[in-house]
Amino acid sequence: METVSPNIFVNDIHATIAFYQLLGFTEQDSVVIPSGEKIFSLMTHGTVTFMFQTFTSIEGQHPMVSRTDGGSLLLYIKMKGIQEYFEQVRVVVPVLSGLEKTFYGATEFSVRDNNNYLLTFAEHG
Repeated sequence: METVSPNIFVNDIHATIAFYQLLGFTEQDSVVIPSGEKIFSLMTHGTVTFMFQTFTSIEGQHPMVSRTDGGSLLLYIKMKGIQEYFEQVRVVVPVLSGLEKTFYGATEFSVRDNNNYLLTFAEHG
């Protein structure tokens, strides 16, 4: 195995792209169907990759995928320079918990994205 890239299902892909651009992600690839609707976006920030896909694009497929925003997962993003990054994003996205030192030695903060997913950014060491 080499990497894992979550494919996150969303209702509004354009709002999702705009939100993740606020976090410094850039769109690397996308899929637009013949009707002109964008149904998929691959976004990166450094070595972190997220894929976003619309719920409508899987209509009638994958019944086990919940069709509601958010989920029972937390996306944990390890990084360097967390203090500077926190200062950049805290004014443009909803921060749920500010910079905290954890019992396991990491400095972390958490935000909620526009789809109600929880993102925790962490710097170790």
